[in-house]
Amino acid sequence: MVGIILASHGGFAEGIHQSAEMIFGPQDEFESCILKPDEGPDDIKRKLKEAVASFDDQAEVLFLVDLFGGTPFNQAASLVADHKDKWAIVSGMNLPMVIEALSQRFSVTSAKEIAKAIVPTGNEGIKTYPEDLLPKKPQPQVSQKQGQKIPEGTVLGDGKIEYVLARVDTRLLHGQVATGWTHTTHPNRIIVVSDTVCHDKLRTSMIKQAAPNGVKVSVAPIKNMVKANDDPRFGDTRALVLFETVEDALAAIKAGVEIKEINLGSSAYKEGKVNVTKALSFDQTDVDAIKELQNMGVKFDVRGVPSDQPANIDDLIRSAEKKLAEKK
Repeated sequence: MVGIILASHGGFAEGIHQSAEMIFGPQDEFESCILKPDEGPDDIKRKLKEAVASFDDQAEVLFLVDLFGGTPFNQAASLVADHKDKWAIVSGMNLPMVIEALSQRFSVTSAKEIAKAIVPTGNEGIKTYPEDLLPKKPQPQVSQKQGQKIPEGTVLGDGKIEYVLARVDTRLLHGQVATGWTHTTHPNRIIVVSDTVCHDKLRTSMIKQAAPNGVKVSVAPIKNMVKANDDPRFGDTRALVLFETVEDALAAIKAGVEIKEINLGSSAYKEGKVNVTKALSFDQTDVDAIKELQNMGVKFDVRGVPSDQPANIDDLIRSAEKKLAEKK
């Protein structure tokens, strides 16, 4: 596995390290080194050496640093100079870049290849809100033929959407989904299915801005998701579907959306619910919806991020029912 070291002036690297593990889960061969105000070049170089020495495999090492030409960069460069064939540095570190580097390690074993892959992600992570504050890029000319809609009745692929993940998550599209789950399941489209969110222009805009690089995002009411499920023009779609609630997932599946497994990620606490984990809160309606889905043959995968150990849904239901009974 490629070892990754974050380095910065001040606590920046430690902060991004913590944020990345909040989103992506605890990571091996992943260290951070900071240059404190009262320290000099030798101090940060020593820390970088110690970080490398902590790795089980030191053949491939990638340094992500805050500023090109700064002291952390220069000291990392002095180490890379003796390993130019294997090690690499990328400056301008930001959180999307770090998460992309961590995800690349699942399939890429070269520090240099990861360095090449994460630069576009780092650039794409720079966005503004409102969107019109971002400088406009020249748009390529689209021919009339390219802009035409696919005719009804056209069958793409096998004519069926491939559901790579269906997740219940109160927060919908956020860091854990846009990074960890997207890189694990490789969708080409994320679909937020909600009769409420689709009418909220601001929330829809924010969701679309959170789209991972190269993945289209749609926000649709349940009836439109059912239509897409039955439309053969979506046969080349690898869909990651997001629901706000278990009840929305139940309604969609009962209406004909062919989802066989649900990843239960988060369900926010509100009055009338009980906490069953740090991320999940149920009321009786939630419990009844989960049981109905189970009776329909739907399986549950209960975990926040891919690296988590799945929880047992039946144990959580029993815990919720006990706590709800105690509240009465």
